[in-house]
Amino acid sequence: MKYTLSVLVENRPGVLTRIAGLFARRGYNIDSLTVGRTEDERYSRMTIVVDGGQDIVEQVAKQLHKLIDVIKVNDITEVPHVERELVFIQVKSDSNNRGEIMDLLKIFRGRVVDLSKNSMIVETTGDCGKIDAIINALSPYGIKEVVRTGKIGLIRGDGRKN
Repeated sequence: MKYTLSVLVENRPGVLTRIAGLFARRGYNIDSLTVGRTEDERYSRMTIVVDGGQDIVEQVAKQLHKLIDVIKVNDITEVPHVERELVFIQVKSDSNNRGEIMDLLKIFRGRVVDLSKNSMIVETTGDCGKIDAIINALSPYGIKEVVRTGKIGLIRGDGRKN
Protein backbone atom coordinates (compact mmCIF):
# COMPACT_ATOMS: atom_id res chain seq x y z
CA MET A 1 0.00 0.00 0.00
CA LYS A 2 1.09 3.57 -0.60
CA TYR A 3 1.12 6.02 2.31
CA THR A 4 1.25 9.79 2.07
CA LEU A 5 3.19 11.77 4.66
CA SER A 6 2.93 15.54 4.98
CA VAL A 7 6.08 16.84 6.66
CA LEU A 8 6.61 20.43 7.81
CA VAL A 9 10.32 21.28 7.95
CA GLU A 10 12.64 24.23 8.47
CA ASN A 11 13.42 25.88 5.15
CA ARG A 12 17.20 25.46 5.33
CA PRO A 13 19.93 24.00 3.12
CA GLY A 14 20.53 20.29 3.65
CA VAL A 15 17.11 19.36 5.06
CA LEU A 16 16.06 17.47 1.93
CA THR A 17 19.37 15.60 1.88
CA ARG A 18 18.99 14.53 5.52
CA ILE A 19 15.45 13.30 4.98
CA ALA A 20 16.28 11.44 1.75
CA GLY A 21 19.30 9.96 3.52
CA LEU A 22 17.11 8.69 6.34
CA PHE A 23 15.05 6.72 3.82
CA ALA A 24 18.12 5.44 1.98
CA ARG A 25 19.90 4.27 5.16
CA ARG A 26 16.88 2.20 6.13
CA GLY A 27 16.36 0.81 2.64
CA TYR A 28 12.92 2.39 2.16
CA ASN A 29 11.96 3.57 -1.28
CA ILE A 30 10.33 6.96 -1.83
CA ASP A 31 7.61 6.63 -4.47
CA SER A 32 7.34 10.41 -4.87
CA LEU A 33 8.62 13.46 -3.03
CA THR A 34 7.64 17.07 -3.51
CA VAL A 35 8.81 20.05 -1.52
CA GLY A 36 8.14 23.76 -1.55
CA ARG A 37 7.92 26.80 0.70
CA THR A 38 4.78 27.35 2.72
CA GLU A 39 2.92 30.59 3.42
CA ASP A 40 5.70 31.28 5.97
CA GLU A 41 9.06 31.39 4.16
CA ARG A 42 10.82 29.94 7.23
CA TYR A 43 9.15 26.57 6.54
CA SER A 44 8.75 24.12 3.68
CA ARG A 45 6.23 21.32 3.30
CA MET A 46 7.24 17.95 1.94
CA THR A 47 4.74 15.46 0.61
CA ILE A 48 6.34 12.03 0.65
CA VAL A 49 4.67 8.93 -0.79
CA VAL A 50 6.07 5.69 0.59
CA ASP A 51 5.26 2.20 -0.65
CA GLY A 52 5.16 -0.37 2.14
CA GLY A 53 3.35 -1.58 5.20
CA GLN A 54 1.93 0.33 8.16
CA ASP A 55 4.90 -0.71 10.29
CA ILE A 56 7.33 0.88 7.81
CA VAL A 57 5.37 4.15 7.76
CA GLU A 58 5.23 4.28 11.57
CA GLN A 59 8.99 3.65 11.76
CA VAL A 60 9.69 6.35 9.15
CA ALA A 61 7.47 8.85 11.00
CA LYS A 62 9.29 8.15 14.28
CA GLN A 63 12.68 8.60 12.61
CA LEU A 64 11.55 11.83 10.91
CA HIS A 65 10.42 13.25 14.26
CA LYS A 66 13.97 12.76 15.57
CA LEU A 67 15.47 15.06 12.92
CA ILE A 68 16.04 18.55 14.29
CA ASP A 69 14.73 20.37 11.21
CA VAL A 70 11.42 18.48 11.20
CA ILE A 71 8.56 20.42 12.81
CA LYS A 72 5.59 18.12 12.22
CA VAL A 73 4.83 14.79 10.52
CA ASN A 74 1.31 13.77 9.48
CA ASP A 75 0.28 10.52 7.83
CA ILE A 76 -2.57 11.87 5.71
CA THR A 77 -3.35 8.60 3.94
CA GLU A 78 -6.58 7.91 5.85
CA VAL A 79 -7.43 11.53 6.71
CA PRO A 80 -9.72 13.48 4.36
CA HIS A 81 -7.40 15.51 2.16
CA VAL A 82 -7.03 17.02 -1.28
CA GLU A 83 -4.25 15.73 -3.47
CA ARG A 84 -3.04 16.52 -6.96
CA GLU A 85 -0.19 15.83 -9.32
CA LEU A 86 0.94 17.80 -12.39
CA VAL A 87 2.18 16.13 -15.56
CA PHE A 88 3.77 17.39 -18.77
CA ILE A 89 3.58 14.96 -21.68
CA GLN A 90 5.40 15.51 -24.95
CA VAL A 91 3.43 13.63 -27.59
CA LYS A 92 4.06 13.20 -31.31
CA SER A 93 1.57 15.22 -33.31
CA ASP A 94 1.05 16.61 -36.76
CA SER A 95 -1.79 18.26 -38.65
CA ASN A 96 -3.48 14.85 -39.10
CA ASN A 97 -3.91 13.96 -35.41
CA ARG A 98 -3.78 17.30 -33.60
CA GLY A 99 -7.58 17.63 -33.52
CA GLU A 100 -7.98 14.15 -31.99
CA ILE A 101 -5.42 14.95 -29.31
CA MET A 102 -7.14 18.27 -28.54
CA ASP A 103 -10.49 16.45 -28.15
CA LEU A 104 -8.83 13.97 -25.81
CA LEU A 105 -7.38 16.82 -23.72
CA LYS A 106 -10.89 18.23 -23.18
CA ILE A 107 -11.91 14.98 -21.47
CA PHE A 108 -8.97 15.26 -19.07
CA ARG A 109 -9.18 19.05 -18.67
CA GLY A 110 -5.70 19.26 -20.11
CA ARG A 111 -4.19 21.96 -22.25
CA VAL A 112 -1.43 22.46 -24.76
CA VAL A 113 1.52 24.42 -23.39
CA ASP A 114 3.87 24.07 -26.36
CA LEU A 115 3.37 23.25 -30.02
CA SER A 116 5.87 22.44 -32.74
CA LYS A 117 5.67 20.91 -36.21
CA ASN A 118 6.04 17.31 -34.99
CA SER A 119 5.00 17.35 -31.34
CA MET A 120 3.13 19.11 -28.59
CA ILE A 121 3.57 19.36 -24.85
CA VAL A 122 0.37 18.99 -22.87
CA GLU A 123 -0.29 19.46 -19.18
CA THR A 124 -2.96 18.34 -16.79
CA THR A 125 -3.45 17.95 -13.06
CA GLY A 126 -5.32 15.38 -11.05
CA ASP A 127 -4.97 12.38 -8.82
CA CYS A 128 -2.52 9.63 -9.76
CA GLY A 129 -5.25 7.61 -11.47
CA LYS A 130 -6.15 10.49 -13.79
CA ILE A 131 -2.50 11.09 -14.63
CA ASP A 132 -2.00 7.40 -15.46
CA ALA A 133 -5.18 7.46 -17.57
CA ILE A 134 -4.12 10.41 -19.75
CA ILE A 135 -0.70 8.86 -20.30
CA ASN A 136 -2.39 5.63 -21.42
CA ALA A 137 -4.81 7.55 -23.65
CA LEU A 138 -1.99 9.44 -25.37
CA SER A 139 0.28 6.41 -25.78
CA PRO A 140 -1.14 5.37 -29.19
CA TYR A 141 -0.03 8.75 -30.61
CA GLY A 142 3.56 8.20 -29.48
CA ILE A 143 4.79 9.69 -26.24
CA LYS A 144 8.25 11.22 -26.49
CA GLU A 145 8.70 12.23 -22.85
CA VAL A 146 6.78 12.45 -19.56
CA VAL A 147 7.59 14.43 -16.43
CA ARG A 148 5.46 14.22 -13.27
CA THR A 149 5.69 16.40 -10.19
CA GLY A 150 4.71 13.78 -7.66
CA LYS A 151 1.80 14.10 -5.31
CA ILE A 152 1.05 17.16 -3.20
CA GLY A 153 -1.66 17.18 -0.58
CA LEU A 154 -3.34 19.15 2.18
CA ILE A 155 -5.68 17.95 4.91
CA ARG A 156 -9.27 19.12 4.51
CA GLY A 157 -11.05 21.19 7.16
CA ASP A 158 -9.92 20.58 10.73
CA GLY A 159 -7.96 17.46 9.81
CA ARG A 160 -10.01 14.85 11.68
CA LYS A 161 -11.16 11.54 10.26
CA ASN A 162 -14.86 11.42 9.47
